[in-house]
Amino acid sequence: MTKKEEKGITVKKDEDMSEWYGQVIVKSDMADYTDVSGCIVLRPYSYAIWEKIVKAVDERIKKMGVKNAYFPLFIPEKLLKKEQAHVKGFTPEVAWVTHAGDSKLDERLAIRPTSETIMYESYKDWIRSWRDLPLKINQWNNVVRWEFKHPVPFLRTREFLWNEGHTVFATKEEAEKECTDILDMYDDVLKEYFALYGVKGRKTEKEKFAGAEYTLSIELFLPNGRAIQGPDAHHDGQNFAKAFGIKYLDKNEKEQYVWQNTWAITTRMIGVMIMIHGDDKGLVIPPKLALVQIVIVPIYFKDREKVLKKAKEIKHMLKDYSVELDDRDEYKPGWKFNEWEMKGVPLRIEIGPRDIEKKQVVLVRRDTLKKDFVKINELKEEVKGSLDAIHDNLYKKSRKLLKDNVVEVKDMAGFKKAIQNKKLVKALFCGDEGCEDIIKDKTGGASSRGIPAEQKKKGKCVCCGKESKYETYFAKSY
Repeated sequence: MTKKEEKGITVKKDEDMSEWYGQVIVKSDMADYTDVSGCIVLRPYSYAIWEKIVKAVDERIKKMGVKNAYFPLFIPEKLLKKEQAHVKGFTPEVAWVTHAGDSKLDERLAIRPTSETIMYESYKDWIRSWRDLPLKINQWNNVVRWEFKHPVPFLRTREFLWNEGHTVFATKEEAEKECTDILDMYDDVLKEYFALYGVKGRKTEKEKFAGAEYTLSIELFLPNGRAIQGPDAHHDGQNFAKAFGIKYLDKNEKEQYVWQNTWAITTRMIGVMIMIHGDDKGLVIPPKLALVQIVIVPIYFKDREKVLKKAKEIKHMLKDYSVELDDRDEYKPGWKFNEWEMKGVPLRIEIGPRDIEKKQVVLVRRDTLKKDFVKINELKEEVKGSLDAIHDNLYKKSRKLLKDNVVEVKDMAGFKKAIQNKKLVKALFCGDEGCEDIIKDKTGGASSRGIPAEQKKKGKCVCCGKESKYETYFAKSY
């Protein structure tokens, strides 16, 4: 039996999601494992998705006045020590370079876990006057974070790809507005490209980014009952400015510290998309992210050249889309159907001799597996409508998944029951870090996921009974 003939998914998603996920990413050619623990290969099928994400985000941030740059992968230890809160948050995750060949380095070099420290050493020299502000720089790069025991491809890897925006402003108001605008931008990308629904909110003090004044994030809910953080934006206040001496002369010739933000989206979102949209047959990829949007499978026992000629004409007709013509003779049509379904191609077009006689094709949607007979002269319009419908359906299903699993609780008994039932809990919370520790202990690992901007209720903290500060989402995290 050939390798390709062994490709089918052998476990159901709702029975063993971890095994299902592992099979899907490898058998669909999304990723592969390596000899480096916690590091994966992004194969062309997934890297093409990342390229589309890069393009979508890059277009949006450039309209916001952001420019791309690149800073070194290696960060001297002395720079990491300049911002102690930041170092405390990242030191356990840092991988160090200590030798060059057989020679020990005079100073250890950290392999970039994030770039604040290396970038801000330059910022302090670049910024002198109010005329130099705002400074809005982003870089697309890789980072390395070593501290975890159970790597999961895309979702938790020691090396991953992301963007990291690092922006600088003269006033707090400008910085905070950008922070909100950036999160809205990421939310738009999740909706328009990933067909994913998430809840926007502010992280608690315990869960915020190390070194930030506060963190805004988009939280998503997975079918296994766990929450996962998506893109985020951090308002860093003047913490890094004071640590690195980033100051400017204002219009009155007075020296002021700047205000800063950082923000990012990562390759983790590919894994989130797979987990939320995928089914027992494999991937389900939203049309705007798919490397192959349409696959044409010709069906023939005779009239091969006639069918292939018409299939090629249809491919040309749909040249505005990414179309694959699967004309491999060594595989039967049914096998091809299964392979392309596993790879998540949004639309499949089947055409055989009888279809040609009737001037039609069979159009199959990947999300519903619904088959329709479509006249060839109506195909372009049907394809556009079907791709839009697939996207809308996936987004609605993602939104329903999250909304249907939110449970509002009033006491710890209800809280524990909801977590046991793999729900996303919404509860009144006092904001105290000690209460978060108690909640995590009593519920077997639930943590705060975010404080929604819209607050409807006030009352007593679900944990300690003190006056609550806000409604907060809690769940076990992935």
